[in-house]
Amino acid sequence: MTQGAGQGPVVRTATLRDFRVPPYAQVPVQSQVPAHPQIPAHSQLPPQEHPATTPPEQVPSRDQVLPHEQVPSHTQPTQQSPESPESAHPGNAVPEGEAPDGYTPTARDLPVIGRGGPGDTVQVQVTPDETPAPEGLGPLYVVGDVHGYLDELVEALAEQGLIDADGHWAADHARLWFLGDFTDRGPDGIGVIDLVMRLSAEAAAAGGYCKALMGNHELLLLGAKRFGDTPVNSGAGTATFQAAWLLNGGQKTDMDRLQDVHLQWMARLDAVIEEDEHLLMHSDTTAYLEYGDTIEDVNDTVHAILTRNDADECWDLFRKFTKRFAFRDDAGPQAVRELLTAYGGRRVVHGHSPIPYLLGEVGTEDGEDGARPVVEGPHVYADGLAIAMDGGVTMAGKLLVVQLPLSN
Repeated sequence: MTQGAGQGPVVRTATLRDFRVPPYAQVPVQSQVPAHPQIPAHSQLPPQEHPATTPPEQVPSRDQVLPHEQVPSHTQPTQQSPESPESAHPGNAVPEGEAPDGYTPTARDLPVIGRGGPGDTVQVQVTPDETPAPEGLGPLYVVGDVHGYLDELVEALAEQGLIDADGHWAADHARLWFLGDFTDRGPDGIGVIDLVMRLSAEAAAAGGYCKALMGNHELLLLGAKRFGDTPVNSGAGTATFQAAWLLNGGQKTDMDRLQDVHLQWMARLDAVIEEDEHLLMHSDTTAYLEYGDTIEDVNDTVHAILTRNDADECWDLFRKFTKRFAFRDDAGPQAVRELLTAYGGRRVVHGHSPIPYLLGEVGTEDGEDGARPVVEGPHVYADGLAIAMDGGVTMAGKLLVVQLPLSN
């Protein structure tokens, strides 16, 4: 999640078109500390750091942006589970029982209060459809927002049989799409990117593929690296990418470890794609329509903006891709249909807005303690036309890896 345009920057996630796997993501290096059972390390993990803020008392309306969480100073990072000293992550290694130096944790237990009014969304139990994949292609999987939670990602991929006990691609011809937002808030965003890049190469060698879309946090990290404290016209006063990135969970250790290969990979990600009649995108917004009448036009326009490297233009892209909730209320089904009519597909599949926020109202940090929805899977809504995939790993939810289609 990211802060709204009037309160700070807004960013979106990445897709894989052209990639190069960095050497340290290909060749295992000696890890000084364990991080995941039976999974060898492929790179070292530096520290991370950053502050975040408090959710609003009211859930934003259609196409609004949602403020981030505020992390109280006493909040402690999630501890790593015990592991054997000989093993570590397929991405980066984290010391046993410790978080990286300087890591600023995100509150993972924000209260969610049921809205109880007309237009409320209800979580639908969904299961994978038994419809066979198109001839010659393996099953299709999608991954919701990861936000630096490498341990949770490895566990979720392993549960679906997509990686083996050593963290390598194990799904043959399967197709795997990440919906963006790899970094910020969690302890190891660069480790997540390294893992996705390595799996992309391994999947291609096995006859399948692992690809990714651009999220608003990829745009935010790119902007913070490229433009730093350069003032931009935010539409609500002066802002900077650097301040926005920090405000929305940016981790110092991610920035310290960011290399040209990561920047090139993020900048080449697509914003939207259609796969098996599923329109995949990061954000639940109709802002994509402002960038082109076809999928190719949208992706070409986004890449052109990033290539021109104009701070104000990149900020406007980030701000628009941070909008959310376009599909949630009464006008939601029509908003989805506008996208499907323009770009094709029968359903939109998105991340960005955590399912707990789609299901209820977030209370203030010192306010009410309400019932929290249990996120067990994707959320199908908007007359069955939209599937939300952000399980809220940074909150009370989980990191979702799901096979499509769903048979709601």
